[in-house]
Amino acid sequence: MKKHNFNAGPSILPQIAIENTAKAVLDLNGIGLSLLEISHRSKDFQAVIDEAVALFKELLNIPEGYQVLFLGGGASLQFAMIPYNLLSKKAAYLETGVWAKKAVKEAKLFGEVNVVASSADKNFSYIPKNFTVPADADYFHITTNNTIYGTEIRTDFDCKVPLIADMSSDILSRPMDVSKYAMIYGGAQKNLGPAGVTFVIVREDILGKVERAIPTMLDYRTHIKEGSMFNTPPCLPIFTVKETLKWIKSLGGLKVIEKMNIEKAELLYNAIDNSKMFVGTAEKDSRSLMNICFVMKEEYKDKEEAFMEFAKNRGMVGIKGHRSVGGFRASTYNALPKESVEALVACMRDFEKENA
Repeated sequence: MKKHNFNAGPSILPQIAIENTAKAVLDLNGIGLSLLEISHRSKDFQAVIDEAVALFKELLNIPEGYQVLFLGGGASLQFAMIPYNLLSKKAAYLETGVWAKKAVKEAKLFGEVNVVASSADKNFSYIPKNFTVPADADYFHITTNNTIYGTEIRTDFDCKVPLIADMSSDILSRPMDVSKYAMIYGGAQKNLGPAGVTFVIVREDILGKVERAIPTMLDYRTHIKEGSMFNTPPCLPIFTVKETLKWIKSLGGLKVIEKMNIEKAELLYNAIDNSKMFVGTAEKDSRSLMNICFVMKEEYKDKEEAFMEFAKNRGMVGIKGHRSVGGFRASTYNALPKESVEALVACMRDFEKENA
């Protein structure tokens, strides 16, 4: 049976990226050695990381003055590295979900944190509007896509202070203006590659302004100077990131990817909105293209487990909602084919016919 992979992360990857990584594990580019056993300082791996950086810059049209880094520790380590490197007196944060809250918690260890707006009052079901960012903030931090609640910021904010974005789950899902951001970062395990590597796109001129001493490994300037090679980087995940970036380029870039993502999301949201049994949980003007969250209407709550089993028997994988919110979540990342969304919609309609 064909599996339809809606996992939230680690998640579906392009088949070609998986196949090429598997080949490299056995023999990297015909050199007679595995990707897993070569030196990260060899010319063979340097070529891998150089190509990954170049593709990132090309696909996102990254301006001069920015550096692309591949680090360890996930986005969670970045929650602390960002204030360590950038927070002198006060930082501003937009609180739109669990990961934004965790970022706020870490920043408070380093200075004053101004939460300019929060959607906690409605269980993070919307993106706040009409908030004011303090002009004296060292930076303003946002989480662009909220995997647990299915909300997303799909525009690039104009911001008078350095704008920092956690784009773990929607990077490369649409064209964007990188010049509006001082830093973009995220874990790779949604749209880019396997778990184990973190990408950071940082404008160099924001660094070196705090007075505190920064441990060597936690200083972005260390990794810029050493080209992400200060210590051994996560070689295999970086290779897969490179292959995923090559796949995106082969499709025609981010305008094509965005069109595909909109089509997939509209298909599923329309099915939810026209259903007798299912209902979406995110407010319509805040809906994510990457994580589509929905529940059973109150009168059908007792059928949730039955639907999970029904969907599993149809090859649906990973549609159970996050344990903190329940219900269902379909993650429709770049690599998910439209046919998988069509299969889920058919599954929902068939279950509804039999049970509503």
